Parts: sequence; structure tokens; C-alpha cells
Amino acid sequence: MSTDEFNARLEPEALLGCCANPVWAERVARARPFADVEALVASGAKELAELDWAQLRIAVDAHPRIGQRAEGEGREARWSRGEQSAAATEDERVRAELVAGNIAYEERFGHVFLICATGLEATQVLASLRERLHNDEAAERAVVREELGRIVELRLRKLVTG
Repeated sequence: MSTDEFNARLEPEALLGCCANPVWAERVARARPFADVEALVASGAKELAELDWAQLRIAVDAHPRIGQRAEGEGREARWSRGEQSAAATEDERVRAELVAGNIAYEERFGHVFLICATGLEATQVLASLRERLHNDEAAERAVVREELGRIVELRLRKLVTG
């Protein structure tokens, strides 16, 4: 793909599938042209770091609960299902504990438990969820920002490479 084609794909609407915050998407789109995917990833990370918590929550709130299948046939829903596929489990006990953990997490922090689940097994996700329930709000917000950054990077790379 040529650099021109690469940059043409990076309209704000397309970027929303990578991070569901319109402010972030507009800022990243405005930073075009990018020489390569690494420059795009760096810009995405920079703009994500500049979002305050309220803005970050817009992106976080667009994610389904971990272990809950994303609905729809759109690109973002397909990406979410793929990202969580390794964390899927047939183990009823683990599934029940993920549901209970999600509820406890949401009651404690007021938003979904966000983790970059790519490559993680359900038991690893559950262990992280349990561990993060002990975080204070500031520590957890930092972890959420980091996890969202990982997801955004993966999705930016997918957007460019198809």
C-alpha cells in the first residue's frame, strides 16, 4: 500500500474503530500525513496520553465487558471478538467468576474492566481482574490508560495492514 493510500484510510471516522473518542480521532487524523505505521502508532499514543479521564472514559465505555461477545458485524465488533477469543473458555466456573468479577469491578470503579486480552487465556484475565480489584482509583486509572493504549496500538496496526 502506498503512503498516500495509507494516509487516506486514516479519516476520523475510520480511526474511531481504534479508539472510540472523537477528540482523539480528530487529533490523530489532523496529524497526517504519517511516513509509516510507526509514526501513526506514536501519534496515537501521544494523543491518548493527552486525554483527561473524562475523555478516556468515552473510549473505555465503548468496550464490551471482558468475556462478553461484542455485538454487530462492524469492524470494531469483529476486532473485539478476535482480541477476546483466546480468553474465551468452556469452563463454567471460570466464566461465572469472570461475570462476578466484572460486576464487582464495575461497582468499585464505575466502568467496565478493560484489558488487552490478545493472547491471554481466560484464567490470566481472571487473575488480572482479581488483582486489579485491589487497586485504588488512581492506580487503576493508570492501568486502564495503559491497557487502552495497547488495544489502540493493535487496532491502528490492523487498520493499516487490513
